[in-house]
Amino acid sequence: MPAAKRASLDDFYASLAEAARPHLAELRQLGRSAAPRASEQLKWNQPAFVQNGVMLFMLQAFKGHCSLRLPLRIVGEHKAEIAAAGYESGEGFLRLPYDRPVPAALCRALIGYRVAEFEATGATW
Repeated sequence: MPAAKRASLDDFYASLAEAARPHLAELRQLGRSAAPRASEQLKWNQPAFVQNGVMLFMLQAFKGHCSLRLPLRIVGEHKAEIAAAGYESGEGFLRLPYDRPVPAALCRALIGYRVAEFEATGATW
């Protein structure tokens, strides 16, 4: 069954399962600090950080994990870095199980790569 349509960011964060709240709160803070010129919006029922109308990255919540979603090229270029940190990635996402701490330095770095790419080239998703 699909997730209920969220009315706002506050609604999204308030509706999170207890296990997801700490991870999503930490990712949200990392996003705010690493992309200070981006605004946070709901895109596809998930929080996304958008700058000048372009989505930079998205946060996703699932039952047993959350994800930091970035353009495929960003994740692909840093697969070795992600693997070295002991985390899984897929087609444009870093998988973050709720039973492990958020790898703050890795997430900050990935967001930083995306922000730098956007600010240098204006690259869209």
